[in-house]
Amino acid sequence: MKKLERLRAFFRFCNDGNWIADNPAKKLKNPKITGSPTMPFSQQQVISTINACHDYPDRANAPRVRALVLLLRYSGLRIRDAVTLGRERVRDGKLFLYTAKTGTAVWCPLPPSVTEALEAIRGERYFFWTGESNPKSCVGNWQRSLRTLFRLAGVPDGHAHRFRDTFAVELLLAGVPLERVSVLLGHQSVKVTEKHYTPWVKARQEQLESDVRRTWNTDLVALAETKGTPEVHGRSERPN
Repeated sequence: MKKLERLRAFFRFCNDGNWIADNPAKKLKNPKITGSPTMPFSQQQVISTINACHDYPDRANAPRVRALVLLLRYSGLRIRDAVTLGRERVRDGKLFLYTAKTGTAVWCPLPPSVTEALEAIRGERYFFWTGESNPKSCVGNWQRSLRTLFRLAGVPDGHAHRFRDTFAVELLLAGVPLERVSVLLGHQSVKVTEKHYTPWVKARQEQLESDVRRTWNTDLVALAETKGTPEVHGRSERPN
């Protein structure tokens, strides 16, 4: 769709400049997009990935790989934001995410295990980047490291963005409102969050319904038919 937008804009520019008689891209229809489903990691897959860090071939780099995995899981950061994370953004056990449009700073608390793993990494300004190479190259290097780790962990189709999905889905299943999850993910609109994570909000609703059904431990109708009128809060419901 982005390429199509650029194509329309280019021919519109040509048409406005009287270089061509008409915009041939104006009548092109937008493609139908089928979004890929959100696939968070299971708890066991996350555990297997963390454990696989002990078997990572590059022993000197293994602690940094483990720290990156923990950061991705518990912050919901995109891979580029994670690997170029500056040390000044982690303070007092919290990660500075961004400044909202209202001017309010958005912070994400990190478990002690994550902050300890980050503090153990030597370096000056960044945790996972020298600051000298192109950020895109840095992302590519860490993606290759993660692919090696996922193979060791036996996690199929593992990639960094699934940690972000796991972060969001765990929040939703814990009952955190979609609006707050959207703020933590840094989405421009809650509609973006709904687009990707609505099925998991439904899963949370089904979880709530299951909790309610578990309270049906007494069939009052059957009790009324076999033993007469039941007592409610210690008082008989039988009329005087």
